[in-house]
Amino acid sequence: MTHVTPIRGSAGAVTVRVPAKVNLQLSVGPPRPDGYHGLVTVFHAVSLFDEITVSEADRTSVSVSGEGGPAVPLGPANLAVRAAAALARATGRRGRGGAGVRIEIRKRIPVAAGLAGGSADAAAALVACNELWNAGIGPDELSEIGAQIGSDVPFALLGGTAVGLGRGERLTRALVSGSYHWVLAFGASGLSTPDVYATCDRLRAARRASGDGDPDPVPEPELNTALMAALRSGDPAAVGPLLSNDLQPAALSLQPLLRRALAAGREHGALGAVVSGSGPTCAFLAADADAASELAVGVTGAGVCRAVVQVTGPAPGASVVSAGAIA
Repeated sequence: MTHVTPIRGSAGAVTVRVPAKVNLQLSVGPPRPDGYHGLVTVFHAVSLFDEITVSEADRTSVSVSGEGGPAVPLGPANLAVRAAAALARATGRRGRGGAGVRIEIRKRIPVAAGLAGGSADAAAALVACNELWNAGIGPDELSEIGAQIGSDVPFALLGGTAVGLGRGERLTRALVSGSYHWVLAFGASGLSTPDVYATCDRLRAARRASGDGDPDPVPEPELNTALMAALRSGDPAAVGPLLSNDLQPAALSLQPLLRRALAAGREHGALGAVVSGSGPTCAFLAADADAASELAVGVTGAGVCRAVVQVTGPAPGASVVSAGAIA
């Protein structure tokens, strides 16, 4: 978790900025007894941020503005609300009263886009409430609390680039040289993560039944060591061809237009093209800032996505950007 020197704002309010993520590798194992899949993934935080402000209130409420705001739940299902409640329980604040907060979410990360926007908001709420309440919870404990809310929450707290194991919540920082330039192409509509995983399982079973795939059970995932070496080198031309996502065939099955989006990115100079997470966002790696600008124009002109943004990575994790007078 990155913490910057607070800029004094309105009394009793804390604002936190939190990044989206892309998956440079997402290898998916067979379903586990708990219903999850074992993962090996390489998370990479990028400079597309949501901002969350929490302030003292008699009871907890949430408001959402910006990208995809109407699709975000405003009640107990909201991950930022769940995060605030989890921190209140962990610190005993709920039992003493005074656990209410007003949560204002300003979104730039699209909803249901494979960019972990909901998890990012939960991470931001944890950091903001920790600061607002002067709870003194350290990064490791915040990460443990976050993992109970969502598998991607610990990485949104950490930021940078990291290898994720288990459900993705067990993190190890990765050695990365330099900065990478990305173009993100947003799909016309979102994809449900459970639907994408279920489709992945169905496609794998169908391939085994047809004899076109490996008849053996799905193997446990492994880290791509060539990708890690490429990231250490800082050479985007080495990284691009190694981007991978086991969920990509399922996302393409559910949204066939994504095939055209990936093809358009490659046609316009992307060094690598991959669906991020469960999709439908397509992430294109460019050689440099100028190449990213040209790539963004080309993908926009192809008419294969709803919107395009240029970002860089790695970006810092959830960070306090302003804090008012806190008792």
